[in-house]
Amino acid sequence: MLMLGLIGASTLFGTSALADTWPSKPISLVVPFAAGGTTDVLARSLGDKLSKALGQPVIVENKPGAGATLGADLVARAKPDGYTLLMGAVHHTIATSFYKKLPYDFQKSFEPITTVALVPNVLVINASTKASNVKELLALAKAAAGKMAFGSNGYGTLQHLIGTQFANQGGVELLHVPYKGSGPLTTDLIGGQISMSFDTVTPVLPHIQSGKLRALAVTTAKRSSALPDVPTLEEAGMKNFDFGTWFGVLAPAGTPKDIVSKLNAEMVRIIHSPEFGKRMADIGAEPIGDTPEQMKQQISNDTQRFAALIKDSKLSIE
Repeated sequence: MLMLGLIGASTLFGTSALADTWPSKPISLVVPFAAGGTTDVLARSLGDKLSKALGQPVIVENKPGAGATLGADLVARAKPDGYTLLMGAVHHTIATSFYKKLPYDFQKSFEPITTVALVPNVLVINASTKASNVKELLALAKAAAGKMAFGSNGYGTLQHLIGTQFANQGGVELLHVPYKGSGPLTTDLIGGQISMSFDTVTPVLPHIQSGKLRALAVTTAKRSSALPDVPTLEEAGMKNFDFGTWFGVLAPAGTPKDIVSKLNAEMVRIIHSPEFGKRMADIGAEPIGDTPEQMKQQISNDTQRFAALIKDSKLSIE
């Protein structure tokens, strides 16, 4: 019994000592999309402040591909020591059901730290597309007979699911074009290679304001504060549309709780600061900053919700 007690005390001391000395080297924050999108913008905004708070560089690494699952797999397999983190998103709860085989379990392979922000999605079209509202866009899509394309951040992302729901409910056939992130997607949308997207507000907002893109509707239940004059899809005639994209930070499963707690405390302090709040308002995002337990519950709820939607839509990929 004495020996077990000593081992237990040693383990607790070791964990505490690790948290006390952490971090002693740079931290990698993996973004599972290409540079230029909302995930990337949020990671860099948070990482810059976190670097100063922890006294070590937080290096953002873009690892795009397979609907954000490649970057997630990289972090899931990383050493659980607090030096490799994931900027995850709602997309990962969709991928759980969309992909028949994933090398990780999103609910078991990660330790949630905090949800950074919630960002509305918006239906945007190329400025040359001759539609001023959703009804006119659907008429164009019907006339195009399956040739009108919408872009997404990849197979199994929220944009892919929203586009599918939109097409099904609107009674039209749309061509899905997947990208590795909002950066290349937005470039092609402006260039006219695709006709529309259902991306988050952040990457398209400057182009809506400049007139290069036209916003027809937001996909959330209420209007976006960044686009107050743009109606919701529900207002435009679509039923039961309430899709927004949350983004949050996770660590590999098994990361010491002291480190997770320290990361949560520092991140929540940053997220709730006036300076970060202003930055979020500028990009059309709503700062969150919740507990690991609350983020874990959000992941569980969304995993169940999207599993049902994916089953109904008959969407999946090997």
